[in-house]
Amino acid sequence: MESTEVPPRPAYRVRPFRPAWWLPGRHAQTVGGKLLRPSPAVELRRTRLETPDGDFLDLDVGPAPREGAPVVLVLHGLEGSARRPYMLLTYRELLDRGLRPVGLNFRSCSGEPNRTARFYHSGDTADVRLVLDHLAQSFPGTPLGAIGFSLGGNVLLKHLGEAGADTGALRAAVAISVPYDLSAGCRELDHGFMSRVYSEYFMRNLRRKALAKAHLLGEFCDLEAVRRARTLREFDDAVTSRLHGFRDAEDYYRQSSSGPFLERIRVPTLLLHAEDDPFLPPHAIPRDAIRANPWLVPGITAAGGHVGFITGATPWSVRFWAEEEAARFLAAHLEEATET
Repeated sequence: MESTEVPPRPAYRVRPFRPAWWLPGRHAQTVGGKLLRPSPAVELRRTRLETPDGDFLDLDVGPAPREGAPVVLVLHGLEGSARRPYMLLTYRELLDRGLRPVGLNFRSCSGEPNRTARFYHSGDTADVRLVLDHLAQSFPGTPLGAIGFSLGGNVLLKHLGEAGADTGALRAAVAISVPYDLSAGCRELDHGFMSRVYSEYFMRNLRRKALAKAHLLGEFCDLEAVRRARTLREFDDAVTSRLHGFRDAEDYYRQSSSGPFLERIRVPTLLLHAEDDPFLPPHAIPRDAIRANPWLVPGITAAGGHVGFITGATPWSVRFWAEEEAARFLAAHLEEATET
């Protein structure tokens, strides 16, 4: 259904992305994004939030650049953490624009195993709701924003769609390199040498974490199937779906993909995505849903890879377009919210 509401329109326009000529192609942008991003020094304070099911979430809270600064929750991707270079670079961009960053470490991602059998997954919005409520209580009257990368972006968009107009203090959001259709994304990662390299990179950590909790997972999962898993789909069949109430991997993907939730989003949301993203085929980008919802601001580029978006004339003048655009968009919306 097309929205009849009119979203706020502060002075923001997506700037063109000009990919670095010396990083041609989607894999060069993707791998370059991992290898070339700096890790700027940001003072972070680790705080622990207890969850209703007896587990915990670790938050990395950045400094306040000024009194009453808007707060931005930042969500990492699959098997990332709140202290990965793209997260630290995002915090620095936010701070430079007067916004206070808070990074969420999904369960098992803060450097300490979580207490329960469950992990985190692409459609798990309950923890994000819990953290946003916690931030609203911790910073009363302060506008909130949010940024999600990849899996974190999928979780964020699904949360926004579930919430509709009832997002509380959350006034604007950005989602970067989102796998809008999880099944299509997994099929894409099943083909080609580089796709298998990406899958195995994730699988090493996922298998290790699951087997380290074998004493908790044994009653839910076939541990031999966990050991045999070589693709994300196999792991999701053996672990993710079994632990989180889904019938199988395909049921998990169907219920957790963010694409079907886009039409119900009612906060200004910037979507940054490259058509050559190796984690999602271009036909799976939900263009019609994006066009139909005026609350969504598309930043769809021809190139950029997956969380790449590297620009600059030389490797010595490199810049990271997605982090810059995310901070610009949120600053425009949250500063306006602060003044009203």
